[in-house]
Amino acid sequence: MEKLELANTDDTPYLILDKMGNRFEISGRSLPEDAIGFYGPIHDWLEAYVEDPNPSTELLMNLDYFNSSSARNIVEMLFILEKITETDKEVKVTWLYKEEDDVMKGRGEEIESVVELPFEIKAI
Repeated sequence: MEKLELANTDDTPYLILDKMGNRFEISGRSLPEDAIGFYGPIHDWLEAYVEDPNPSTELLMNLDYFNSSSARNIVEMLFILEKITETDKEVKVTWLYKEEDDVMKGRGEEIESVVELPFEIKAI
């Protein structure tokens, strides 16, 4: 499976989904003008990945800011990853936020409350 890597821009986050390197990360700001256009290929990649996931998958989420359309797509990413929990494989989300950023901590807590995944919220 080919890795998916997207460089960050002013409006889109850095993203890497790399099965072979076992690296899954999204970081930066997410304000894409066309959220479905940006996140669609990510959802497609994850749908293919959950068909044959690694024994252990950890998604690092280190977002500085995201808008409401990004929030819906981020939650959809996590709903796709929930399918891994139906197998004998492990999946975990690590939500990183700057220690002084209570807003992003709260956004992580909101997302944690709607997904059924092991979820760690950690200050950096």
